[in-house]
Amino acid sequence: MNPRRGQVPAHATARNVARFALAALLLFTGTGHLSWGRRGFRAAVPPYLPVDVDTVVVSSGVAEIALAASLAVAPARFRRVVGAATAAFFVAVFPGNVAHWVSRRDVPGLDTDGKRFARLFLQPVLVAWALWSTRGRP
Repeated sequence: MNPRRGQVPAHATARNVARFALAALLLFTGTGHLSWGRRGFRAAVPPYLPVDVDTVVVSSGVAEIALAASLAVAPARFRRVVGAATAAFFVAVFPGNVAHWVSRRDVPGLDTDGKRFARLFLQPVLVAWALWSTRGRP
């Protein structure tokens, strides 16, 4: 059944709210990478990466801000691509979360092994959130 002209289907509204909420989260964390939270994010960079730790943190912060902007303003025809890119980003940073858990380094908010371990389960939720909020039809 088609909605009446001018009405937005409920699933579209929910997806839009979820998409903008994810954009806000990425903007917040991206800003943290570049400013107040840099020390904590540095602790999550795996020590085996052959790149300067600060370069990784700043680059991921810039990527998060770019993804946030894309989620917020991309035209509907590009949203699936933006969602896939956002999901890929969450998959790409997952090894950092594992390294942070394994290294047992404390940072504000993640100061126990249990909290660091629990955060590992957030990544699949973020991947699903990115994909669900950017797809067109249910």
